[in-house]
Amino acid sequence: MNLGDRSGNEEEEYNWREVILPSLIPVVPEPELERESGERRRGRDILIAIDHGPKSKHAFDWALVHLCRLADTIHLVHVVSSVKNEAVYEATQALMEALSVEALQAAMVKTVARIVEGDVGKAICKEAERVKPAAVVMGTRGRSLIKSVLKGSVSEYCFHNCKSAPVIIVPDIGWVAKKLSKAAVGRAG
Repeated sequence: MNLGDRSGNEEEEYNWREVILPSLIPVVPEPELERESGERRRGRDILIAIDHGPKSKHAFDWALVHLCRLADTIHLVHVVSSVKNEAVYEATQALMEALSVEALQAAMVKTVARIVEGDVGKAICKEAERVKPAAVVMGTRGRSLIKSVLKGSVSEYCFHNCKSAPVIIVPDIGWVAKKLSKAAVGRAG
């Protein structure tokens, strides 16, 4: 078991567990692009917050299509209440393995995965502070503005509190389709 315990400047304990991804996935070599330099040549780190839901998968797919490029590294982060729960670890490991294979096949990017324990928003921000990614990508539950304000939301928390990288909140695909159909109806009527 690869279990870590880190304490930052805050008094809160910071527990995490690396996810062992399949060794069959080859390491993507650094591209030989003569005209490229700096960050683009080295590749960027992109943190994607995931869970087992479809909105998280939609955000992952969006990041592969719109954000990732050759030589980037995706850091998959899943936040749980306990990193010692083997059933949760195994289910999350299977999910992260599938996503890492998809990332390699679709965008030729390598993947690193970690399960983090704690409050979801705070844990994602701590991971962003550790990784220093070019962006943090996450889905949204699609709650209304009023529900988000009253109950709070992880994406809203990260948007306001993640200081080490820009936060990209990918809207739910149903929400996008709804907005597009309303716009089409408005133009037709």
